Amino acid sequence: MSTASGRDGSGRDGSDRGDSGRTVPGRGASGRTASAHSAPARSAPGRTASVPTPTRSAFRRAFDALSAPVATRANALHAGAWWLWALGLAVAASRTTNPLLLGLIVGVAGYVVAARRTDAPWARSYGAFVKLGLFVVALRVLFSVFLGSPIPGTHLLFTLPEVPLPDWAQGVRIGGRVTAEQVLFAVYDGAKLATLLICVGAANALANPARLLKSLPGALYEAGVAVVVAMTFAPNMVADVVRLRTARRLRGRPTGGVRAVLQIGLPVLEGALERSVAVAASMDARGYGRTAHVPASVRRTTNVLTLGGLLGICAGSYGLLAAEGAGYGLPLLGAGLLAAVAGLRLGGRRTVRTRYRPDRWGARSWLVAGSGVAVAVLMIRANAYAPEALHPGVVPLAAPELPLLPALSILVGLVPAFVAPVPEENP
Repeated sequence: MSTASGRDGSGRDGSDRGDSGRTVPGRGASGRTASAHSAPARSAPGRTASVPTPTRSAFRRAFDALSAPVATRANALHAGAWWLWALGLAVAASRTTNPLLLGLIVGVAGYVVAARRTDAPWARSYGAFVKLGLFVVALRVLFSVFLGSPIPGTHLLFTLPEVPLPDWAQGVRIGGRVTAEQVLFAVYDGAKLATLLICVGAANALANPARLLKSLPGALYEAGVAVVVAMTFAPNMVADVVRLRTARRLRGRPTGGVRAVLQIGLPVLEGALERSVAVAASMDARGYGRTAHVPASVRRTTNVLTLGGLLGICAGSYGLLAAEGAGYGLPLLGAGLLAAVAGLRLGGRRTVRTRYRPDRWGARSWLVAGSGVAVAVLMIRANAYAPEALHPGVVPLAAPELPLLPALSILVGLVPAFVAPVPEENP
C-alpha cells in the first residue's frame, strides 16, 4: 500500500505531533531539533513577534525594584520611619501660617494615609484627629471673639457687650469690638495647630505602636512603654466608640445626643480599664522591670552622657533655627547626638531583654523618613527667601498667595504613597 503524500514510511507527518495532534515547535521531519542554520519561523499574519531586548529587560527590573510591593511581615516598613515622616511634615507646618500651604500639608498627609493605612484599630484614628483639628480652629476663633485680640482692625463685623474689668487686668477684655482682621488671624493661628495635630494623627494611623516599642533602645524601653500606652489610648478609644455606636444602631437605639454619649462613655472607660489590666498582666508575665547589675561608674557615665547629649541637641537645634546661631548650631547638634547615642548604648546594659524578629531599617524606610526630613529642611530654608509668603499679613486684609517653591517642597512628602509597601486591604 502506498503512503500518502507528505508522510514517510512510518505513516507519520513530516513534523512530530503530540497526543492532541499539535505540532511540536522546533522539530523537523526526523524528529530532531532544528539547527541554528535553519530558517527562522514565520509569525502568524497580523501579529508581531515580541523580542525581548536588554534595554527593555533592564527597564523592567528597575521598575519592579522601584514599584511598591505588597506588604508582608518580612518587608513591612519600620514604624520609626512613619514617625520621622510625620514629624517632618509637622515641622514644616510650624514654619508657616499660610492657610494654602497648611491645607496642602493636610492633603499630603491624608493622601498617604488613605493609600497606605491598614485595617488595624489604630489606623482608624486619623478621622478623629481631623475632627479634633477642626474643633481647635473653631475654639481659637471663639476665644478671639469673646476675649479680644491685640490685632488692630478697621473692618468691624459686630460688637459684643463688654464686661468691665478691674485695673489690674489691663490688656484683657471680655467682649467688645470684633473685626475681620482679628478673626482671620485666629483662623491662621488655629489652622497651624490643627495641622500639627493632623500630622500626629497620620503617624498614629500608619505606625504600629507595638512594633515601635520593640524598636526602641533598651535604655528607653521603660519610658517608651508609657509613651506607647499614651499614644494608643486615643486610637483604641475611637475604636471602642465606633464599636459601641454600631451595636446601639443594630439594637435600634439612638447614637446621638447627650444621653447616648453618657451611655456610651461608661463602657468606653470600662474597656480602657480592662486593657490597662491586661497590659499590666502581660508585662508582669514577660518579666518586665528586671534589670541587670552594672557598676556605679557606668550608671554615672550614662547619666552624664545622656543629659549632656540632650542639652547639646536642644542648644544645637535652637542655633540652627536662629539666624545668629547658624555657626555653632550644627557642631553642637552633632556633639549632642553622639553623646546621647553613647549614653543610650551604655544605659541599654541594664535592660535584660531579647528581640524576636527585629524590624529592619531598609531602603524604603530611608526614603520615607528622608522625604519627611526633606520637607522640613526645605520649609525652614523657605523662611529665608520667602518670609512674607509663608506668613501672610492680615492688616490690611489680603488674600494669601500660594508660593511655588514651598508648595513643591511639601509635595516631596508624597513619596511614601509610592514607595511604601501596599497593605493587602489597599491593593
